Amino acid sequence: MSARTEDAARANRIDTVDAVVVGAGFAGLYAVYKLRSLGLTVRGIEAAAGVGGTWYWNRYPGARCDVESVDYSYSFSPELEQEWNWSEKYATQPEILAYINHVADRFDLRDHFLFETRVTSAELDEESLRWEVRTDRGDVLTARYCIFATGALSTANMPNIPGRESFSGDTHHTGHWPHEGVDFTGKKVGVIGTGSSGIQSIPLIAEQADHLYVFQRSANYSVPAGNMSWDDEMRRAIKAGYAERRRLSRESGGGSPYNAHPKSALEVSEEERRAAYEERWKLGGVLFAKTFPDQTRTDAANATAREFAEQKIRRLVDDPAIAEKLIPNDHPIGTKRIVTDTHYFETYNRPNVTLVDLKETPIESITRSGITTTDTEYTLDTLVFATGFDAMTGALDRMRIVGRAGVSLAECWSEGPKTYLGVGVPGFPNMFVVTGPGSPSVLANMVLGAEQHIDWIAACIEHLWENDYDAIEATVPATDRWVEHCRELASATLFPLANSWYMGANIPGKPRVFMPYIGGFGAYGKILAEVADEGFRGFDFCRSRTRLADRVG
Repeated sequence: MSARTEDAARANRIDTVDAVVVGAGFAGLYAVYKLRSLGLTVRGIEAAAGVGGTWYWNRYPGARCDVESVDYSYSFSPELEQEWNWSEKYATQPEILAYINHVADRFDLRDHFLFETRVTSAELDEESLRWEVRTDRGDVLTARYCIFATGALSTANMPNIPGRESFSGDTHHTGHWPHEGVDFTGKKVGVIGTGSSGIQSIPLIAEQADHLYVFQRSANYSVPAGNMSWDDEMRRAIKAGYAERRRLSRESGGGSPYNAHPKSALEVSEEERRAAYEERWKLGGVLFAKTFPDQTRTDAANATAREFAEQKIRRLVDDPAIAEKLIPNDHPIGTKRIVTDTHYFETYNRPNVTLVDLKETPIESITRSGITTTDTEYTLDTLVFATGFDAMTGALDRMRIVGRAGVSLAECWSEGPKTYLGVGVPGFPNMFVVTGPGSPSVLANMVLGAEQHIDWIAACIEHLWENDYDAIEATVPATDRWVEHCRELASATLFPLANSWYMGANIPGKPRVFMPYIGGFGAYGKILAEVADEGFRGFDFCRSRTRLADRVG
């Protein structure tokens, strides 16, 4: 059957299921697994040709997770934990994708999904309290429950630079990398952006390119991964202690088995403070930002971490002038996500790498032959946009999601996203957002966060059944209180001082709101449990008008 014939056949069919799950990353796969275990009929929808979510798309050189592999993995199956062998501390994209594919096959999840299919709209029928979901391939599905597992970093951001479409060379975005890879050998390459994808890819591109020009929009802090290969003895030790490791992770601030130093950065001696920073630096990655509990709460504490990191950068970069350009001066350390890198700063010691500081010489335009700044023109063969994502809300914003009274989610969130617990939205009954704004989300281990949300949603659905309700809906007062609580927590930190994607600052016109819940993964988990134990406090329950009419009839 041709693709066109298949689409036509799909367009003429209306599927009725209990739940629609949008997304086939870590969250979407577990949602299908969990809801299926409750006996629900589930249909997943995924834009990619396979499972993996962000790890399907982000295949750029050096793509690597900044959470340790053994933690950035499912905890729902002890058998899975024991049978899978991670090869190194911080897994690369190919290994993470292989793991996700293994999970999809082991638990027979793949057949539940429509792949290469995008959701265009999801609209509530207020009479039946069911959702009608439509796709770009003509599918129409009706479902009692609609679960958006679309990921926090899934919508690539292309900057609106004049002349962008005129460039005659090859153009790539790190978030949509060709599956066959890219050969930079002998090429003059420009990389725009030095966030996570830029910092991870730049060292490997530099090894191939004839010359690499790094167009730095803003400097970022980055900590070496401190990566290592796992041998059999290490793997056996980790597997033997997995239960305790998971317990510590669930009680921690970030979903990994590490907690901050018990004292303030200013209460300890300089010697003890430096030793603590050195230990975290060697541990590698984002955990450096959580060395002390007050590190991102006060300027004075933050200054001690900033000084330590800046000394490290100056030692790694030979040219002092280049080192100063690579040191951020526009945000406290940790208020933008600290990147996990492999020899990033040392790359600027190579003779074939040029740093272009766009704060000194901004880009005027992209031309047919390269990039023109206020200072000069750079002739390029290949241009790489490492310009990140429309984070946390981008995927939802690009779908037409309509709730009660014909009001869209975009209208409800016009001044910034408003959720209750990061899961429910008033006016959108039986619609659940997984690891969305108002939850720890990107500030924590996203895999454990997805499990945390899906388990809670499953318990919520069982509560509906036990009490003979058709729908659950977050109330406006509970949502307003939660939004204010999240705002107060963030305001007590230094995070709002940074123009970060946590704030939506990388997207022109996006409301400046700190989107994640910053109170900690463990504290958030306790709140979820308390809400459930109290009969899902802050939610309303209702029966459909259709069922009530049938009863009256």
